[in-house]
Amino acid sequence: MEIQVKCYATLSSYQPEEAEHFPIAPGESVLSLLKRLGLDKSEVKVVFVNGKHAAGEQRLAHGDRVAVFPAVGGG
Repeated sequence: MEIQVKCYATLSSYQPEEAEHFPIAPGESVLSLLKRLGLDKSEVKVVFVNGKHAAGEQRLAHGDRVAVFPAVGGG
């Protein structure tokens, strides 16, 4: 099974080389994906799966598009 992964802004250094065809195990969750990428959940503000907000326990499926965003500050 494969998904697409995109890490944005300050998290871009966590994006895997094989981001367009990232392998996952059946039943893998958003939270387990973040751990595999080396991300602590405190670094991540929001995750979208196929354009919709996803909770950490959401299971991923073949072909999903996952976008990972940090908290954005400004001033």
